[in-house]
Amino acid sequence: MVTSIAITPEEHRARCNALLERVGADGLSGVVLFDPYYVLYYAGFAFAPTERPIAFVLAADGTRALVVPRLEVEHAEAKAMFDRVEHYLEYPGEPRAETAIEQALAALELSGRIGADQDGYPWILGYRGPTLSELSGASVVRIVEQLDAQMAIKSPGEIALIRESVRWGNLAHRLLQRYTEVGVTETEVSQRASDEATFAMLDAIGEIYSAQSFFVHGAHAGYRGQIGRNSAIPHALGGNIVFQEGDVLVTGASAPVWGYLSELERTMVIGEPTPEQERMFEHMVAVQDIAFDAIRPGRPGSDVDKAVRAYFGEHDLMESWRHHTGHAIGLRYHEGPFLDSGDHTEVRPGMVFTVEPGLYAPDLGGFRHSDTVLVTDDGIEILTYYPRDLESLIIPA
Repeated sequence: MVTSIAITPEEHRARCNALLERVGADGLSGVVLFDPYYVLYYAGFAFAPTERPIAFVLAADGTRALVVPRLEVEHAEAKAMFDRVEHYLEYPGEPRAETAIEQALAALELSGRIGADQDGYPWILGYRGPTLSELSGASVVRIVEQLDAQMAIKSPGEIALIRESVRWGNLAHRLLQRYTEVGVTETEVSQRASDEATFAMLDAIGEIYSAQSFFVHGAHAGYRGQIGRNSAIPHALGGNIVFQEGDVLVTGASAPVWGYLSELERTMVIGEPTPEQERMFEHMVAVQDIAFDAIRPGRPGSDVDKAVRAYFGEHDLMESWRHHTGHAIGLRYHEGPFLDSGDHTEVRPGMVFTVEPGLYAPDLGGFRHSDTVLVTDDGIEILTYYPRDLESLIIPA
């Protein structure tokens, strides 16, 4: 029998029940979710958001409905976890998509006060339509904080999927480092490494594998243009750059596994590092170690970022500071809470963070490792396991 390590229907049902308990005191008649990640988290339905509205409707009694365009009906019904699947023909056709949403709200008796992630389907890719409050005549209560707080604590099933993502991101990165050399381009190296890691993952997991991602469909590793001096741009874009001796490289690797992600980033150098490159690399590793030590359950995430910034200040490095220490990760690459001096959310066991403080010098390059860590009862477990030392990350010229 074909089995799966995906999140079970029972867990999705439990998530919905827990959400209703969280918002029960607010006197809501139900919840409507439009964001694709929230829909995936609570309903297990993955879709690529377009101008065609999709809505997950959860009644106060636990009844679940999904509103989709005609082209998604079979996809939705195959999930077999909805009590109702309402559909409309096409956007912007007649009858309007909003009519199907109205019908679902009426069938599940949502009125008065309705919880929602946002007041209506967002105006993306050309969609234009009424807000949920205009459509329903109800008072819409924004419940994003409750949604994010629930998503922040990962279940054993979620952690297992993140561990699986780590495994294949690690392989993709190993291949990326192996194939990087002077004279070739980031595009050919990234594509080769990503393809080979993906094929290996598919062979290992088999036909049950599902990415459940509308961005990528397998293991991937690359540079995103962070090569040479461009590595000093934290969010650079790929440019088919040719590798040269002396380049500082900042990498990224991950793999979507039933929607769940990890993050692995490393700083590498082509050829013998210069003294200044070595100095910045050593500071980068030191500041990441400080961050690891500062993540403790019961403490606010802001303490982690403050400890990192203190190191920058003590070593006269603030000119090289660009961003906060890290962020939660799961179904989204970036989730809350954040390891940022402005986020005082309590760190709790079951949270999963990226830890990625970086140093950036425009005339030299960028220096950033990122590791994915799980908060435990007494500290953290570092889930990623790629080498962090400079000697292991030197690419022969």
